[in-house]
Amino acid sequence: MSAPVRLYATRSSNNPAVTLYNSVAKDVAAEPSGSTPRPQRSKRTQPEDDGGANSTISSVGKSGTGRSAKRVKVERVANGNAEDEVTSPKQEVKSPRPKAPKKQKPVRQSLDTPHPTPEHWKEQYETIKSMRARLKAPVDTMGCDQAQNGETDPKNRRFATLVSLMLSSQTKDEITDAAISKLRAALGGSISVDGIIDAEESTISQAIDKVGFWRRKTGYLKKAAQKLRDDFDSDVPKTVDELCSLPGVGPKMAFLALQTAWKLNAGIGVDVHVHRITNRLQWHKPPTKNPEETRLNLQSWLPSELHGEINHRLVGFGQTVCLPVGPRCDLCELNAKGPERCPSAQKVVNSKNRKTVVMSETAYTDVGPKVEIKIEEDPIAGPSTTPKLGLANNTGADEDVVGIKESTQDALPM
Repeated sequence: MSAPVRLYATRSSNNPAVTLYNSVAKDVAAEPSGSTPRPQRSKRTQPEDDGGANSTISSVGKSGTGRSAKRVKVERVANGNAEDEVTSPKQEVKSPRPKAPKKQKPVRQSLDTPHPTPEHWKEQYETIKSMRARLKAPVDTMGCDQAQNGETDPKNRRFATLVSLMLSSQTKDEITDAAISKLRAALGGSISVDGIIDAEESTISQAIDKVGFWRRKTGYLKKAAQKLRDDFDSDVPKTVDELCSLPGVGPKMAFLALQTAWKLNAGIGVDVHVHRITNRLQWHKPPTKNPEETRLNLQSWLPSELHGEINHRLVGFGQTVCLPVGPRCDLCELNAKGPERCPSAQKVVNSKNRKTVVMSETAYTDVGPKVEIKIEEDPIAGPSTTPKLGLANNTGADEDVVGIKESTQDALPM
């Protein structure tokens, strides 16, 4: 059976009054005589793995300013429904690669070449020690070692010390001490690992919102407490590297936490006061650029028995006399001994409007653990010749020490 015939009428090009008829098959496209064939877009079919749907892709050239830009129109046909979308030919959907955990670098403990010992360091340090014994500084009554006094459980005492150190960054001791008190009250009377984990972030934030970077520190406290419970049996670690693995804990905090919480001397805790004062005394040649450089220099030559106390002494000295701006060189005894003892001494023009600094004629309780010798008598053998040592300011780490006493001094008005 022949295909159906369709007639097409066209006017004659020679005589417009004459009509011509043409017959063509149904599947053949008829073009008007004398007309130019229309250009067709190039089409190609590209199979896609779209669950059995057919996709037809047509490329269209689009001229730009001297550069050709391509636009690909993708027409998806699935289950009889057409769905159009425009995509870039270079755009590829890639699954995100899982980030490898950042490997923690161990804290450096020593220099390859020790720093030379400063010539007058001992006299300078003894002079500062003498002044500090007669000065009452904020760190003496509101430092990180005071945070544990509100706790009874040994783990909570150590954790409260760590929390105080984490909050103290870029924050004055007075504000940190107040934040610790508010946080303890907000957690029900005790600062513990479980208490921090169970508390809402808003509760912690409201308690510490006066310290520097309190939003970030709120997250640090939550994450650190979780890591302590998961990895360290809800207790403060005993090594510097383990402490530095906690979010928000750096080398300075780690060394001070070990000294205060565990009575371990692993190194020197260097903060901005220690960094500033030791550079003013020219103990570093060339001058150090950051606290870590200062720590490594000091640890290379300073006797290890002074590592645990130098932070407390110099911090208090920096809070009262050797201030970062406008130091009270008029009160400093190093200044009176000449430029060799304080090469950075400044001339104080007007000290009348400055805050009063009271230096007592007698020494306060010495900084750091005070060793007392106590002779115990045996009722049968008589007086013992073996002394027993006790710490005057017990912090809870050594509950079995014999002869423990606590001495407190009221702060003088500053």
